[in-house]
Amino acid sequence: MPTLNWIGKEAVVKHHKDVPFRLLEPVAELSCSPRPQAGITSDLADVVGQPSRMASSSSEGLGERGAATENLIVQGDNLDALKALLPRYAGQVKCIYIDPPYNTGNEGWVYNDNVNSAEIKRWLGEVVGREGETLDRHDRWLCMMYPRLLLLKQFLRDDGAIFVSIDDNEVATLRLLMDEIFGAGNFVAQLVWKARQHLDSRALSGVSTDHEYILLYSKIAGKCRLKGKDRDEGKYANPDNDTRGVWMSRSILGLANAKDRPNLHYDLIDPSTGVAYPCASNTGWRYSRETMANKLADGRILFPKKVTGRPCEKVFLKDLQTSGTGFPSVIDGIYTADGSQALRDIFGQQEFAFPKAPELVQSLIAQATDKDSLILDSFAGSGTTGHAVLKQNAEDGGNRRFILVEMDEHIARNVTAERVRRVSEGYSKGKSTLTPTLSQGEREENWVEGLGGGFQFCTLSKQPLFTAEGQIREDVSYAQLAEFVWFVETGTGLKSPLTPLLQRGEKMNVVREFPTLKKGGEGGISPLLGIHQGRAIYLLYNGILKDKSVAGGNVLTSQVFDLLEIFDGSKVIYAAACRLGAARLQRENIVFKQTPLRVGGINLHYIFSGVLNHDYG
Repeated sequence: MPTLNWIGKEAVVKHHKDVPFRLLEPVAELSCSPRPQAGITSDLADVVGQPSRMASSSSEGLGERGAATENLIVQGDNLDALKALLPRYAGQVKCIYIDPPYNTGNEGWVYNDNVNSAEIKRWLGEVVGREGETLDRHDRWLCMMYPRLLLLKQFLRDDGAIFVSIDDNEVATLRLLMDEIFGAGNFVAQLVWKARQHLDSRALSGVSTDHEYILLYSKIAGKCRLKGKDRDEGKYANPDNDTRGVWMSRSILGLANAKDRPNLHYDLIDPSTGVAYPCASNTGWRYSRETMANKLADGRILFPKKVTGRPCEKVFLKDLQTSGTGFPSVIDGIYTADGSQALRDIFGQQEFAFPKAPELVQSLIAQATDKDSLILDSFAGSGTTGHAVLKQNAEDGGNRRFILVEMDEHIARNVTAERVRRVSEGYSKGKSTLTPTLSQGEREENWVEGLGGGFQFCTLSKQPLFTAEGQIREDVSYAQLAEFVWFVETGTGLKSPLTPLLQRGEKMNVVREFPTLKKGGEGGISPLLGIHQGRAIYLLYNGILKDKSVAGGNVLTSQVFDLLEIFDGSKVIYAAACRLGAARLQRENIVFKQTPLRVGGINLHYIFSGVLNHDYG
């Protein structure tokens, strides 16, 4: 397989492992309270008008408040944001859509094309070094994309898919990059989107470039299958009252000439008239003589009334294996202008250059997701993906969730979040204000009803999860560290506490989180994070045992061990220290790992090099 090399590649190939873990910090005033969606009965309906559960306590961990069931908008560098999101969402995302910089070299492009932005230049200087100052725009683009795509891959479910919008400037490069990261065998399609509605007469070449591309890759080959389009059953009829039901006629001409497929070139005889119908010399028939004879005997071949016509075949609706047709590789009828108009409708003016139309992203989401899927967009821009998710939910009664990441603070707050807020709550079409001061008649004419839903707005902590000395920050909650520990051990995200409890004695690859203690615990919370591939994973931290033992239960002693949920198999226990002897550890099948030394700091790279239980990246 061809390999892709560029200046600066060595500096970024493993850079995603060096990005520190940060915490998500909810910003209540920028969040939008969850609202029920039309036709949906869910837990969200119970909290209408109430502050978001995530925003209720910024010191609490995301996992304890069921944030995985909610939508997120994160403002910050998407490399840092993706790393912060991994401990909760690794392996949980069904569909990723990103619209990264197209890298046209047009410095006048305000946002989505500027790989010379101050943020990217600063990042290149820190990661690539002085060499980054001399990189051409293609090198810079590749250095920016590589570690971000590596992290994005970690989020996908086994049946997940990633869509990446791009144009002619980098499509060939992106294809090689995606082949390297996702695997050439996981390539699904290179969709062509007819983005321009009217021909462009300004091009110096005289060619109007009317299209863009959307690359589609799966996490695992064969696991991703788009749903396709609904079949037009209006084309099927039964004029001859065939007992096999409605049918439509289809050509039986082939595609091969006589030299290549001589067995497909013969005269087809109408048994009722004896008229011979020769095939076209450059196409032949679709079927061999034997197959054609079987179709004749089964009454599936139709002959024309005139000898100048062509025979065709009956295709019965009941015989079709699917209820639809394939999703077209060329997407037409949705244009860039539609995306621009959508923003003008929402804001009264266009707040963002060349946004994607929500209908475009919605069509991809409808194809690649289920009604309860999680969708991720780490180049959120104007918030089209969030809009598309809410729109699809409103149309089919789904409860999909989204995670949007936007680097630019102004765009994240005033465009991304504000757009999603307006389409969620409702807005006055073409007006710049969210709540119009109009008469009732004007409001009824211009008001667009909200799609429902809501979101939690978050920023990234300035300080990483671990200090420069490798110590856990004092303000880190149990739930926050639990997510990190679980991810380190399993390579997967720690699921919501609403996940059904694992029955005692089962050893399946199922997570049981924060179960009630069997012995001695208080508050209904256990140090047992869950059971993964036959290993029980425990965390003693932050007084989880309510001061029933040494150091609030943060030290693994005999008394503390006796309080833990019983599990007969292998056990991994994280704690500040261990007072159990080697013989006891071996007898109880315990692997002890000290916090923070075996979680952060010096040994962090060791853990993420695949030496423990999974190969991270």
